[in-house]
Order: sequence, then structure tokens, then C-alpha cells
Amino acid sequence: MDTKESINGRTASRKKKSKRHKEDPDGGGGEEYPIDIWLLLASYIRPEDIVRFSLICKKAWTVTCTAAFWTRLYRRHYSLDAYLPLRLRPESMEKLHCLRACVIRSLYHMYEPFASRVSRNPAIPDSTPSTLKNSRCLLFWCKKIEGNRQEVMWEFNFKFKKQSPRFKSKCCKGLQPPIQYEEVHTNPDQDCCLLQITTFNFIFVPIVMGMTFTLFTINVSTDMRHHRVRLVFQDAPVRNGKKPRLEQGVQVVLDPVHSVRLLDWWHPQYPFSPKA
Repeated sequence: MDTKESINGRTASRKKKSKRHKEDPDGGGGEEYPIDIWLLLASYIRPEDIVRFSLICKKAWTVTCTAAFWTRLYRRHYSLDAYLPLRLRPESMEKLHCLRACVIRSLYHMYEPFASRVSRNPAIPDSTPSTLKNSRCLLFWCKKIEGNRQEVMWEFNFKFKKQSPRFKSKCCKGLQPPIQYEEVHTNPDQDCCLLQITTFNFIFVPIVMGMTFTLFTINVSTDMRHHRVRLVFQDAPVRNGKKPRLEQGVQVVLDPVHSVRLLDWWHPQYPFSPKA
């Protein structure tokens, strides 16, 4: 008898759930708050929690697209003591163009948790930048460095644009910001980074702009005191699992090397246009 009652109870419960599901096919039952509430809540989140906040719901994500959100975030963390480039100072932050990118850059100057991340970054010899594989070289330049040291050094800069997620998974693009906020989200340096290599001598580098970066190796120099860096560029990306054919590529060997740094677009020392 108890078994029959239990079965009947479970059947009735399933029917109720099914009925509720039919009545509300969108899976409702929760409250939908106006966007002003989400904008108010956004004033209390930390910069490192912005992504988590935007994943709560569509309205929370929409809030993180607005100029008001990024302007308030900047004002909340602005400090008179912080040394900021001209483009990142308060009088320049009234422009909507590239506002999001400029606020993110400024946080790496003003917000201690972000600034400490930059200072804790490991040296390249301990962590080879495999993330650069199949990146396209947009720009290359070199300059002479005459500092406090007796030796004159040379700085070689390679600006790369990393491959988009579409190249990896062949999927469509993710959410795009609303049209009225496109100006706010514009960022010419999105997915870009700068590989900065300092050497003790000037070394001729062939033209590699427009080519795809396929291999990076760093080992001990011939003098056993410094590092030796080898970069390989190809005309086209190398598919996953395949090794680059070195005889078909352009090799750049820098030796002896004093230092190697990889700067993402938000890094305080990443060069960007003041007109951005």
C-alpha cells in the first residue's frame, strides 16, 4: 500500500512540474530587474570581478558595455598620486572613443592588484611565450639604448596580433556590444602584444612584417653568459599538430641577448597612440 502511494505521489509531482513548465516555457519564476539596478550594483564590484558580474544575465552584461560603467570605474580608482600618460588622465577620459581600453590601461597604473600582477610576471627565459604561435607580425622596429650602462644596447620590437578564437575552433563571434556603445569598445590594439628583445649588438633583421610567427626558442648564448633567441616566421599559419618547415621560413637569430619581455596591450610600458 505504501509503495503504491509513493508511486502515485511521485507521478502527481511530475505532472505538476510538467504543468508549470508548460505554463512558463522560458523557465521563469525569477524577477527581472531594470537596468538601473544593475548599474547601481556595478558600482560595488572590483575590477577583477567584471567578467563574473557580466555573466549573471544579459542586463548585467549590457551594463558593462556602457560608457557610464567605465567612467565610474575610472573615477572610483583614480588617484592624484598615480603617474599617468596624457591619454589616461581625467581630462582625456571624457572621450568615448576607446574608453574601455583606456580605463583598463589606467587600472594597471592605479589599481594595486593589477599593478602587482605586472611586477610578478616571470621572465621569458623561464616561460617561453607559446601563446604567440601563429600570431601575425604587424610591425617591427629597433632603436639604440644609451642609458647608465657603459655598453650601448639595441632594442628590437616585434608587434604581434594573436590569432582569433575563430581560427582555433571555427565558431562564430561571441556577443557584440550594442551599436550605441561600439565607440566605447573600440580598441585598435585588441589581441595585440609586443615582444621586446634587448641585445648587446646591432643585428640585421630581415623583413618579417605581415608574416606568421611559428617558433620561438631561447637557450644559452655561445659565450655561456647570456641568452640566444631564435624566431621563425612563415607565410601562413601552421596547423595544430604539425611542425613548421624551417627551410621554408625566415629565421631571426639574436645573440647575445640581454633581456626578453612580452608586453600585452594593457601593460603600462606597451606603446600606444595618444590619439587612441
